[in-house]
Amino acid sequence: MINKTVSGPEAALEGLADGMTLMLGGFGLCGIPENSIEEILRRGVKGLTCISNNAGVDDFGIGRLLQTRQVRKMIASYVGENAEFERQLLAGELEVELIPQGTLAERCRAGGAGIPAFYTPAGYGTEVGEGKESREFNGKMYLLEHALHADFAFVKAWRGDTAGNLIFKGTARNFNPMMATAGKITVAEVEELVPAGELDPNQIHTPGIFVQRIFEGKNYEKRIEQRTVRTV
Repeated sequence: MINKTVSGPEAALEGLADGMTLMLGGFGLCGIPENSIEEILRRGVKGLTCISNNAGVDDFGIGRLLQTRQVRKMIASYVGENAEFERQLLAGELEVELIPQGTLAERCRAGGAGIPAFYTPAGYGTEVGEGKESREFNGKMYLLEHALHADFAFVKAWRGDTAGNLIFKGTARNFNPMMATAGKITVAEVEELVPAGELDPNQIHTPGIFVQRIFEGKNYEKRIEQRTVRTV
């Protein structure tokens, strides 16, 4: 029986080194690999390229890696909740590639599917398209976008089994499934780890073939990025 379980984030991040490219699943603060991010922070690796929908907030998620200057480049679609990100960008201290959200998702999916590049209309005629190859299809212009890959992909799931099969819950099923397919080493942290065979095969979102290491995470904060309440 295949068993991809490791003892925790320390073992899961074995081989992580300076200058690597990382994918980190999640949307806002929903479904982010909290335990893995903390271990990246603890290890102090530098010069990282981080591919993520966003950069967390100043004191949580990828935002903590920005504070410690461990990130050299961010590839993301939205970064509006992070003041330190803004400061580093405007000061020229951080390289940034902003990508339309759908394009970012598809570039990750293409990386996992073995598709080297694809055409999309998103961004044509804007700064996004500067320097990129374009082509007309049926009277409409499209940009050529290249697939994304990573040395490590870090994802967070609701349930997983020892063979690496994953189920994501609710909105946490965002960038996690496609990023899980595009890493040379995919590390999955889960809220509940069960024996292989216990998950309903019809409910699995990411097959274990894409996952190299899995562990049961601890102490998830699951912060709310923007809390809005109604006064009565």
